Amino acid sequence: MSEVFFWCAVLLLAHTYFLYPLSLFLLEGAAQVLKNARDGRRAETVNPGSGGQRALPSVSLVVAAYNEASCIQQKLENSLALAYPAERFEVLIGSDGSSDGTDEIVRACSDARVRLSPAPRAGKTTVLNRCIPMAQGDIVVLSDANTMIEPEAIERLVRHFEDPEVGAVCGKLRLYNPTKQDYEESAYWSYESLIKMYEGRRGAVVGANGGLYAIRRSLFTLLPPSTIVDDFVIPLRILDQGYKVVYEEHAVAHEETTEDYGKEFGRRARIAAGNFQSIRMVPGLLLPTAGFPAFAFWSHKLLRWCAPALMGMALVANLFLLDRLFYQFTLFSQVLFYALAYLGKTGVLKRGTAKKAASVAYYFVTMNLAIVVGFWRFLRNSQRAAWDRTARA
Repeated sequence: MSEVFFWCAVLLLAHTYFLYPLSLFLLEGAAQVLKNARDGRRAETVNPGSGGQRALPSVSLVVAAYNEASCIQQKLENSLALAYPAERFEVLIGSDGSSDGTDEIVRACSDARVRLSPAPRAGKTTVLNRCIPMAQGDIVVLSDANTMIEPEAIERLVRHFEDPEVGAVCGKLRLYNPTKQDYEESAYWSYESLIKMYEGRRGAVVGANGGLYAIRRSLFTLLPPSTIVDDFVIPLRILDQGYKVVYEEHAVAHEETTEDYGKEFGRRARIAAGNFQSIRMVPGLLLPTAGFPAFAFWSHKLLRWCAPALMGMALVANLFLLDRLFYQFTLFSQVLFYALAYLGKTGVLKRGTAKKAASVAYYFVTMNLAIVVGFWRFLRNSQRAAWDRTARA
């Protein structure tokens, strides 16, 4: 039984982190081969630009803000400089009881495209429930106050809505650290972005990032006020309705990471609690009848959330298998990995490959510890829906 538990844990971990991304890559390759086979030697008969310029839809950029005085002016300037027809674009700032002058800065903006919707503090979900229905655009783009969007990003997002089957489009968020050029999250974030790209080609991106994504306003349904991770639940609900959620890698936004690792851990734990909470909001995606979206949800998300338990299972089961050399080696490998994570925490290693390996191991372990904390908060129902902005460098 120990051997069964060990290999179940190892294979499930291997699936969620390696085999699932590999399956996406292979599916994309197979789809491309089939497309080429259908086309044969025929010349392309459809030119995306030959049908004339279609009228762009109206767009509302909705930003939930809580005490964002340090960056809201920059956000307004960035938003108003986006390359989108002014008569079809508005910026709606939903202030969640800001008390640091955020509202005054927004009111001081003379551009008629900017609207402010202030209300007492109640949480981001309440802000979105208030602002998305009152938005004037057919397409709602959601973004964070500290996220800066590249000029062409909005148009690149909304062009996907020409397909009536598309319900949401996720942009690409690039994280940067002004003081550490090569930080731990960059490699993992690039890996996650690659998975989103391949999921998007199957029309099943499992969750968005709050920095930049777009939805059809008509598909938005009011969220329970206790919803913790709205940017995860909103696209999942659209996917659960049978619409595609795609990814536009050329719609880019930039966001600074934090130097406060304690607060960053708290943010991850909060997201983890919200992830567990979201399961009951999209029951259809748990069923095999949902097709590929269900496969993606189980492979990319549910198994990831089980990773701490699977890691513990692999370690404990391995302790009962030490009568064989192979399992002595697997135990040594696990212990070495956790030792590297500890070294990554202490910062003893100063440079080179060993430092990078320790840093990655530490990031991976803390990420999974945050899942454990988030699960405990979920069980106790102790995670607040209202959020606090994460301090930036």
